[in-house]
Amino acid sequence: MLYSMTGFGAAALQDGGTSVSVELKTVNNRYFKLSLRLTDGYSAYEPKIESLLRRTIERGTVTAVVRIQRERNAADYRICAAVVQSYFEQLLDVADKLGQTGQTPQLDRLLTLPGVIETASGNTIEESESYWTLIETALRQALDALQTMRKTEGETMAKDLLSNIKILRECAGSVEETAPQIAPLYRQRLKERIESVMSEQNLTLNDADLLRETALFADRCDISEEIVRFKSHLEQFTAFLNTKESSGRKLDFLTQELLRETNTMGAKANDARITKQVIEMKNVIEKIREMVQNAE
Repeated sequence: MLYSMTGFGAAALQDGGTSVSVELKTVNNRYFKLSLRLTDGYSAYEPKIESLLRRTIERGTVTAVVRIQRERNAADYRICAAVVQSYFEQLLDVADKLGQTGQTPQLDRLLTLPGVIETASGNTIEESESYWTLIETALRQALDALQTMRKTEGETMAKDLLSNIKILRECAGSVEETAPQIAPLYRQRLKERIESVMSEQNLTLNDADLLRETALFADRCDISEEIVRFKSHLEQFTAFLNTKESSGRKLDFLTQELLRETNTMGAKANDARITKQVIEMKNVIEKIREMVQNAE
């Protein structure tokens, strides 16, 4: 199974007076990287959010925006008695200095002064299991939407990859067909060059020397092992595309191995026909590399 690393998913839920909205966006990255924006006061949930995302997304840069809104009620506020007492005493002192002894400040008016009304601590709210249940549900819904988009794009990529693998398989077949012809052709050309030079000197070619030189060349240009490994990598590549688990990292590794075997074939073969095939193979592998680097 192949997933694109690029995708978007969103979800919104409401339960009573609490609403949660989640937006997820992913782009390319060789590793998992999270950028999380969470409503102030709910930082206690950050480890849980990251853990949930990591269990679903193996690699890529993930931008997550989690907004939490909660209706306030009377329990969220409290009167700071110390501040009220301070205001009360200061007003009595001022009244005494102004000769207004006996004037008692009205408490309801004191409630409008700065610092009298405090917002209750949010720790209990933040850490409550009911809040996490709502956040987790919204996250999972956004992840489902994200994965659906990534899967759809991944399926399109997989079809394109299989087309390129078919081209590589054809190229490898052409190289395999040409490879056995290299040594005999080299022997013929070498023999012609040597005979041309030796005829001018009235010398005779020693077949044993020619045979030895041809054998050494054949050993140096033998690419049979590289072809076998290359074809094996192609089979593994196809198999990973058909598995249910994500295979981006494995395909990335196999792409590197395909390129390595191709370079070795080109370096060892020393043949214009194979060089032409190698150039084509490297172009196709580069297309594959760009795609699998955007895949999970």
